[in-house]
Amino acid sequence: MATVAETAGLDPVEGELIEGSRARRAEKIERRTFHLTALLGLSFVGVAVPLALAVPSDRTPSIWVLPLLIAAYALASRVAFEIGSGFGLATQVVLVPMLFLLPPGLVPLCVAAGTVLGRLAPIDLERSFLYLASSWHSVAAALVILALGEPEPSLAALPVLAVALGGQLLVDFAGAATIESWGAGVPPRAIAQGMARAYAVDAALVPVGLAIAWAAHEEALAVVLALPLLGLLSSFARERRSRVDAALELSHAYRGTALLLGDVVEADDAYTGSHSRDVVSLSVAVADRLGLDAAARRQTEFAALLHDVGKIRIPKEIINKAGPLDARERAVIETHTVEGEQMLEKVGGLLGNVGRIVRSCHERWDGGGYPDGLAGEEIPVAARIVCACDAFSAITTDRPYRAARSVEDAIVELRACSGTHFDPRVVEALAATLG
Repeated sequence: MATVAETAGLDPVEGELIEGSRARRAEKIERRTFHLTALLGLSFVGVAVPLALAVPSDRTPSIWVLPLLIAAYALASRVAFEIGSGFGLATQVVLVPMLFLLPPGLVPLCVAAGTVLGRLAPIDLERSFLYLASSWHSVAAALVILALGEPEPSLAALPVLAVALGGQLLVDFAGAATIESWGAGVPPRAIAQGMARAYAVDAALVPVGLAIAWAAHEEALAVVLALPLLGLLSSFARERRSRVDAALELSHAYRGTALLLGDVVEADDAYTGSHSRDVVSLSVAVADRLGLDAAARRQTEFAALLHDVGKIRIPKEIINKAGPLDARERAVIETHTVEGEQMLEKVGGLLGNVGRIVRSCHERWDGGGYPDGLAGEEIPVAARIVCACDAFSAITTDRPYRAARSVEDAIVELRACSGTHFDPRVVEALAATLG
């Protein structure tokens, strides 16, 4: 059964980006971000006003069309699908008719007016600059329409719209990347990944906008045909936000449960608890070195934190024995992976999946591990990572029966067991991480 997070299409990285974006919107705009958005907003006005006043056009829209399009754009700008650090908006449904029904030079000012009207209540001077700055994309689209001779809406105009859309997206990405990366510290790669999905929404809505423009070219009031669609998209956007909220809440609950179980392990046995925390940081670093995706990285993190949770059920005299274990004691302690899996399965969801990885954290690359004798790629990659990092931490930590050894000695020993006990790729990634 899919988890809520999977149903919402929300991976851990996207969840972090959405939460970061929400936090930034709730905060007062930082001074340097404000200065940057003010500069972009004022420069937009400096270009859009002369464009509206000085560029001739043969189009003379009906007196009702201009306010209708601005009002419709205001509604469309509020239909926002949260994607990463930004939004997928429904504005193409209205922008495309603007490009075909209004004088192109007037379009950027109408877009800005609709954006400000749709987003500000009451008016916030600081964020008004942000909304003006975000209207720059319409300048690129208007210039393309002007350069290509103000074509009429038809299927033959699709190539023109494709060029206009490309211009919009380039300008929009440049502005957003400047603000988000320089002003808010969001990595450019994360911005690009999030905005690629938002731009897919734009591209999907362009033909819909063309159909509305086509109808409105014959009957101006056909612009109102956009309103039912905007209402439907608004409902979908609200539903997605609710699902994202639920996914984030569930993710927090899983993390909180994992941390709580980690605290229980530490309270039960101080060495095991501190050892698990050491394994976590190293395992996550190795997962990053191997290029695991966000979901696998999170599974690795949780598995590293909880790989010894089953030791809670192992008698203390065995856990704390100051010397080698006999055969019976070894058999008992080897049940801790199965015990850990059973404990996490009772939690269910993401931690239930992590339980299956915890079960495999003492499997060996050559098949000689426990409890199932898995070998090679049969062992989950997260378990292979935790296995190697667990061994490294054990070698470099004081134990009841021996003193800690150096990092160099630990790497030598891990390499000696590479291909038998440990995954060779994991060992080399671990060595590179430490080096």
